[in-house]
Amino acid sequence: MSDSVIKFGTDGWRAVMNDTFIISNVRIVAQAIADHLKEEGLYEKGIVVGYDTRFFAEKFASECISIMLGNGIPVYMARRALPTPITAFSIKAYNTAGAIMLTASHNPPEYNGIKFIPEYAGPANPEITNKIEKHIASISEGGQILSAPLEGHELLREIEPMPNYTKHISTLVNFGKLRESRLKISLDPMWGAAQGLMDTLLAEAGCTVETIHNYRDVLFGGSYPDPSEMHLGELRDKVVRMKADMGLALDGDADRFGAIDYDGTYITANQVLSLVAVHLLKNRGFKGVIVRTVATTHLLDRIAQAYGTHVVEVPVGFKYIAQVMMKEPVIMGGEESGGLSIGGHIPEKDGLLADMLLAEMVAYEKKPLTEILNGIYEKYSRLYTQRVDVRLPQEKKERLLKDLKENPLREIAGERVMDVSFVDGIRFTLEGSDWVLVRPSGTEPLIRIYTESREKDRFKDIEHIIT
Repeated sequence: MSDSVIKFGTDGWRAVMNDTFIISNVRIVAQAIADHLKEEGLYEKGIVVGYDTRFFAEKFASECISIMLGNGIPVYMARRALPTPITAFSIKAYNTAGAIMLTASHNPPEYNGIKFIPEYAGPANPEITNKIEKHIASISEGGQILSAPLEGHELLREIEPMPNYTKHISTLVNFGKLRESRLKISLDPMWGAAQGLMDTLLAEAGCTVETIHNYRDVLFGGSYPDPSEMHLGELRDKVVRMKADMGLALDGDADRFGAIDYDGTYITANQVLSLVAVHLLKNRGFKGVIVRTVATTHLLDRIAQAYGTHVVEVPVGFKYIAQVMMKEPVIMGGEESGGLSIGGHIPEKDGLLADMLLAEMVAYEKKPLTEILNGIYEKYSRLYTQRVDVRLPQEKKERLLKDLKENPLREIAGERVMDVSFVDGIRFTLEGSDWVLVRPSGTEPLIRIYTESREKDRFKDIEHIIT
């Protein structure tokens, strides 16, 4: 198989199983990671191997473990599926050189994926993934793949990271405050890796939890494990029926969050980020900067300014947020696609932590999420966000972006363009601070158009305005 089918995207390599995501290709990637660790002189520290609940996950993980052992690299593995954030946390807990995570996150069930998480416990930066891809090319051209049997191997070590992870989370979230509040929570792990873990974490903090979809289903109920509004209908019904204080959800590998208020209202990712930012600044007294991607709400900028700090803007992808988190004090890093981490935690998005922080906020404020959110809007003004995906052939996609770059729009929706940014894609900021971002998908023939406005329907026809 040509190495051209194995490319690390925004967060690892993902592909359709029984098409390009097959054992032989997984073995190539695993050997490339082993070669990278040896080249960097890190192999003796060992590596954590984690996997989610997808079809054939254990088998793909076993292949990776076999290759690590064959290269003399100690392996730390749990006997169950693990969320990506707990796999990443295990790097620090066991002082390893990194981790391999088998997951396709929130993608449809026919997909799987593999990513390397370096020793800093955050997404691999482009420099690291480029090195791994060079090893992939060498192996594909006839390089050696080493392997060893797992049975009784002296370098294979079984771990149970949840106790250490729970202890760490209890230093970031006020479990005492949660126990006082005795919150009633509906939980949806979406048949994913957090089942049996997130509910235990909430129960440890004194919450009453009722869980749905807490068993393995490799078809994810006939849909896919994405905690967006369209996939949380059952959770919404459960929240209203059991009169819960809120509903919390996680995607397939639990690095993304989802939230439903007591009355069934879906709380968007941008709204969650705004809630958590205010909570950390107001109730918890966090200090530092807020980091957001170019596609994420600018309400965070208003909140930061009000509390005497500022926002650092980075390209789309949590790996860019991670780089800032490792360099300076950060209150929170977040992205509109549902990723969040905070200062004091690993530089990796963590849906479990995000959900715990939402519960903690309600415990502090003694108000529902929507009521807290309305208070934020009264203070900083409401901003409406949306994303539109426009499917275009690759050639037309490239031509559109080239035209917009060379001949930027001067007016959108009757308002003058005041600034054009090329941080990631092309963003047009208008006179009144509304903005439009046009950004190509890195994996599909799509143009993603993000908008934010003080008026709900202002960019209703944005697809036609841009294309």
